[in-house]
Amino acid sequence: MSDNSDLLDVTTLESSNISNLFSKITKEGRIALMPFLMAGDPDLRTSAEILLKLQEKGADIIELGIPYSDPLADGPVIQLAASRALSSGTSISSVFKMLGGLRDKLHIPIVLFTYCNPLINRGMERFCHDASEVGVSGIVVPDLPLEEAEKFSPIASASGLDLILLVAPTTPKDRIKRIAETSKGFTYLVSVTGVTGERTVVNDSVQTLVKEIKESSSSHVAVGFGISAAKHISKVRSWGADGAIVGSALVKRISKARPGYAVEEAGIFCEELRQAVQ
Repeated sequence: MSDNSDLLDVTTLESSNISNLFSKITKEGRIALMPFLMAGDPDLRTSAEILLKLQEKGADIIELGIPYSDPLADGPVIQLAASRALSSGTSISSVFKMLGGLRDKLHIPIVLFTYCNPLINRGMERFCHDASEVGVSGIVVPDLPLEEAEKFSPIASASGLDLILLVAPTTPKDRIKRIAETSKGFTYLVSVTGVTGERTVVNDSVQTLVKEIKESSSSHVAVGFGISAAKHISKVRSWGADGAIVGSALVKRISKARPGYAVEEAGIFCEELRQAVQ
């Protein structure tokens, strides 16, 4: 099994870390493994250790959630994780401080998952500048409308960040094309109608959506929301997806771990998932 060390030089590339990494992975004949972690759950020290463990065990990109009190796109597992993180005192500033402390150790792209209100409250330019300073490569804002995303994308790009946009099963075809052309790094394909959460199967309609995105743009496609197991990764890989995002299943596994074993459990689960991307 690869330890991912051959990908550690991507942060030195002049163009998008994320798009370059996807191109490299595609040439290797596999898809990207993209675990989601809620920063500060149960605390930031543990989150830092989990980030490094996921990197060690083969994660290609990590999506890092910034806890928010009204997470509209999140299901119960991630909502509870955000609640625990907020209770432990996690804030945007403390997340950035944690990432800054890992700058010399964490070498794979980090994509922040946040919402419009925290972004606006901090200031879009300041948020992007501060994120870039601590090594962040991209940002996902699920409640940011396409029209506003088209205005925000240049602000993110000015700080070297990819603004990654979402396509849902209900997105009209003409809008899919516009979203995929605007999205930087990759297009985030939501596999279900509704919030995040574990699912037993991946809807067959995802196959059609992957095809539509790829036919309408040159964007890489990563599938998330409901990707819970290695078999789901294998399925979306067979449908032509370039990446698979695993969130609630990992967050749940961390929360259920015995005291002191959250980092180890995250690593074990990442290894299991890694088997499916080859």
